[in-house]
Amino acid sequence: MSFFEEKNPEMDRYLETHASSEPEILKKLRRETYQKTTQPHMISGYQQGRLLTIISQMIQPKKVLEIGTFTGYATLCLAAGLAKDGKITTLDVNEDLAYLPKKYFEESEYTGQIDFKLQDAKEFLRETDQIFDLIFIDADKENYAEYFRLIKPRTKTGSVVMFDNVLWYGKVLEENPKQRSTQVIKELNDLIAKDDDFENLILPLRDGVNFLRRK
Repeated sequence: MSFFEEKNPEMDRYLETHASSEPEILKKLRRETYQKTTQPHMISGYQQGRLLTIISQMIQPKKVLEIGTFTGYATLCLAAGLAKDGKITTLDVNEDLAYLPKKYFEESEYTGQIDFKLQDAKEFLRETDQIFDLIFIDADKENYAEYFRLIKPRTKTGSVVMFDNVLWYGKVLEENPKQRSTQVIKELNDLIAKDDDFENLILPLRDGVNFLRRK
């Protein structure tokens, strides 16, 4: 859920009505996500989806990595900007829900460019030698700092990285958070801010996106 969606829903509706229209396949996927999953709020929102698509279209990446597929909404948004010979690798560990993203990946025009893996992301990152042009991370928050350490060697000058939920419903303002996920997100944001190999900005979109570019 976004800040405006919770605190000022009228503003949230205004932002949506003044953004580019949502493709029909994403409307269907979003609707089915709310019908068939127990935590539909985990889906990348309409506004965030437009951001992911625009960034991907600007970069036209050949290699994209997504950590945390959920129902595949963000995957399809990112795939919209792939180079003609590009590929997106998307990772998740939820076998019970895998049927849903698979269904929509097969229906989409990007089906041949999406590599959906049921695999632990840390394991994948330790094994792969691929270098990615664009990386989007929206997964288990307790591993965010470790993901940052592991993805860094998998980037190059100009690579773009995005971490979702980095404001964590405002919990990052807590001085001594008890929740482990809050502690790690604060650690991540500190690590990124101090890393001279990246330039970054936290976008206050939905629950916050830490937007990085490798120097």
